[in-house]
Amino acid sequence: MNLFRKLPLMPNVITALPGRASGFVLPSRHLVLRTPLQAPFPAGLHAAMFGLGCFWGAERHFWQTTGVYCTRVGYAGGFTPNPTYEEVCSGRTGHAEVVSVIYDPQSVSYEQLLKGFWETHDPTQGRRQGNDVGTQYRSAICALNATQHALAVVSLRNYQAALSARGFGRITTQVLDAPVFFPAEDYHQQYLDKNPNGYCGSGGCGVPYETLLSA
Repeated sequence: MNLFRKLPLMPNVITALPGRASGFVLPSRHLVLRTPLQAPFPAGLHAAMFGLGCFWGAERHFWQTTGVYCTRVGYAGGFTPNPTYEEVCSGRTGHAEVVSVIYDPQSVSYEQLLKGFWETHDPTQGRRQGNDVGTQYRSAICALNATQHALAVVSLRNYQAALSARGFGRITTQVLDAPVFFPAEDYHQQYLDKNPNGYCGSGGCGVPYETLLSA
């Protein structure tokens, strides 16, 4: 590995691919949880969105979390409307691979979802996760409201302290207001259920996140 190679650059609104007016339609139901994948969802459920590298393993983590109603994978944070997987992998859309999570706050708090987010990837790697290199693999918390944004910012500060105490570097995770979510192709949805031996790049730093907030 060339330790001095430059990480990929982000495109801008001028250099990004143009995309298209319509995108992919989600399947009707989650393959694992058997819940609807599209709104309207039952009253009282909340939504969250995270980017933590390859979305296959990230989605599996969240669908295995108690209190999660459904998960969908897609693309967000870039410039290209309704991109394809190949376009995102080209590095010319600006999108990250993300997981949209619908959850029951009576069963799992947003901070507990943040705990899983921090512990299942390395947030210090920038535009990569392990051998996955590209702007689409960057770490991001996409807050859907002011409360989520505030909790995310505090969680980042708390986890940075924990990582620094273990000798890890600076967290590169973006905390941003949630951008538009573009669903990924059908074959990516619940990919590791369809392909149990498929690639999973998920892996954290081995540093636990201590829940400190009331969420």
